[in-house]
Amino acid sequence: MSVRQREDERGSAGSGRPRPGPPGPAEQFTEAMTRLVSGVAVVSARRADGSPCGLLVSSVSSYSVAPPSVLLALARGSRTYRAMDARVGTPFGVHLLGSADEALAKVFAGRSEDKFADVPWNWDEDTPRIEGVPVYLRCRAAAVFPHGDHTVLVGEVDGCALADGAPLVYYRRRLDWHLG
Repeated sequence: MSVRQREDERGSAGSGRPRPGPPGPAEQFTEAMTRLVSGVAVVSARRADGSPCGLLVSSVSSYSVAPPSVLLALARGSRTYRAMDARVGTPFGVHLLGSADEALAKVFAGRSEDKFADVPWNWDEDTPRIEGVPVYLRCRAAAVFPHGDHTVLVGEVDGCALADGAPLVYYRRRLDWHLG
């Protein structure tokens, strides 16, 4: 074995640290998914104590027209996910954010216990509804199942409000609406 081959296996000569190898499948997948343009949404629900909770998601999509349904994935490690207690029958809201909602997105991506403290909102029946977003969907969980580190939630839509506005999108770890 040459000195070069030994250095390649061990790292640089005398460093005692192995060189980092090529990214593994999980890292490659994560990087690949940053290149998928996705919309950004806040999912909201009522906690068991009656207070509102919400979290930011980029994994939401149209699922069915009959019945009208959305599909989204929620990270099970999130405190808000645990507070939401997602199960069949759970009411929740999906708020598709617009280009003017970057600050709102950052609030719901954060770790605050009361993300609704400085956000204009009201109750829509038993679902917290954020005011002023381009799209609001009132849903009820029709299917809930774990997969990997997330829970997949299918929500049947029983109420919808639409307004004009350019979307807020997530691309390459950035919230933006300009893709140039």
